[in-house]
Amino acid sequence: MASSLTTFTDEARIALDTLSGRATGLFSPSLRLGVTGLSRAGKTVFISALVHNLIHGGRLPLFEAQKSGRIARAFLEQQPDDAVPRFQYEDHIAALVNDRAWPDSTRAISELRLTIEYESASGWSRMFSSGRLSVDIVDYPGEWLLDLPLLGKSFADFSHEAFEMAVLPVREDLSQGWRALSSGIDPNADADEMTARRLAESFAAYLKACKLDERALSTLPPGRFLMPGDLEGSPALTFAPLAGIGDRRPRAGSLHAMMDRRYEAYKTHVVKPFFREHITRLDRQIVLIDAMQALNAGPGAMADLERAVTEILSCFRPGRGSFLTDLFSRRIDRILVAATKADHLHHESHDRLQSIVRRLADRAVARANFTGADVDVVAMAAVRATREGTVKQGRETLPVIIGTPIAGEKINGETFDGKAETAIFPGDLPEKIDAVFDLSGADHKQDAADPAIRFVRFRPPKLERTAEGITLSLPHIRLDRALQFLIGDHLA
Repeated sequence: MASSLTTFTDEARIALDTLSGRATGLFSPSLRLGVTGLSRAGKTVFISALVHNLIHGGRLPLFEAQKSGRIARAFLEQQPDDAVPRFQYEDHIAALVNDRAWPDSTRAISELRLTIEYESASGWSRMFSSGRLSVDIVDYPGEWLLDLPLLGKSFADFSHEAFEMAVLPVREDLSQGWRALSSGIDPNADADEMTARRLAESFAAYLKACKLDERALSTLPPGRFLMPGDLEGSPALTFAPLAGIGDRRPRAGSLHAMMDRRYEAYKTHVVKPFFREHITRLDRQIVLIDAMQALNAGPGAMADLERAVTEILSCFRPGRGSFLTDLFSRRIDRILVAATKADHLHHESHDRLQSIVRRLADRAVARANFTGADVDVVAMAAVRATREGTVKQGRETLPVIIGTPIAGEKINGETFDGKAETAIFPGDLPEKIDAVFDLSGADHKQDAADPAIRFVRFRPPKLERTAEGITLSLPHIRLDRALQFLIGDHLA
């Protein structure tokens, strides 16, 4: 699908940009790492923890270059793209370490350059390598990525699919208000700004309702309706799908014509530049997903998450090129699909979580006809907020996780104050993962009285300090494995 997102002119501009970047890279090697995921999957926390552990020499036993002592130092430099906002690493670390609060989530694109000085593992490589790699970390909302398939769809296609998805069992009640409003409006009537605004606001409200914890849905384009950034209130976001328009050409001056024009403007001025200027420049990619929230919401949410991952994969440019083709075109040769918040489960369930994500990723890869890149999965926590223990319940010993729930979190009728630690039995993931994806006879949402996982949000951990007063690096679960897969080969 990615090949259909650009014109010949776009490809020419991409080739010139890539050639310029490669020329600079001959003297200063760099790697562009894309970090994406749907909201609250943990993108900001992942980047902050990655940088903090590398700069402070954190415990990363599966990251070979660090384990073998070949990394001399890692430090931040000025990013090369002056037009892209900087990822505010220092502010996010202050929130995590000093305030023990999770930093604000990603609302727009940002970037950070981390440079690693290292010694190559082989003498031959040391002769030809500078022993210096700059990793340009590009953080962007997954909701924006899910807009890319719109480039290959007309307004009529978009409208048809939106209404088709709106009547799925998992969405039907949430979309009722918007569908009722839309059904009472004649698309062939004269264009009216207030009508367009009411439709857009009602459609956006339906999309936002889909994202609530109880449903945890993922496939919700247009993404800027949820995260408008600096486009909030602009005509480019004042459109909505229309019912019953078919494939007929809209009458000039009609509401249909207005919505069609604004939809095309959204693709031209918002979606396509994002793809051309950012996605086509990536070398590696990690896709973070909150699989546990979808598991709690039931098979409908898991099916929607799989659909979202499929569409995300279809937007990338996978493959490995030759020396010549690499001069003019970047390809993503490694993608990691990471299930975050593994610290909300006892380690005995981590393998099951990873198996569920493996099944989801394999099915998404097959549905997207995705080839040419290595795809791996991992269950991880970029910042580990809990520790493990056991409690006695009668004659039974239960594995629990221990941490400080965020103020206002509730479980079994108890509301937490954000100060006291508590031990929670999180529940077990199913041994047979087929049931997780089985929609036959499934209700549109999980029974709230019997959730799959007792999901409580915890505060970040209180970091230990050395005798000299130095704060230790952020604890994690398998961040080192993620690092090894994403950049380890470039430090060999």
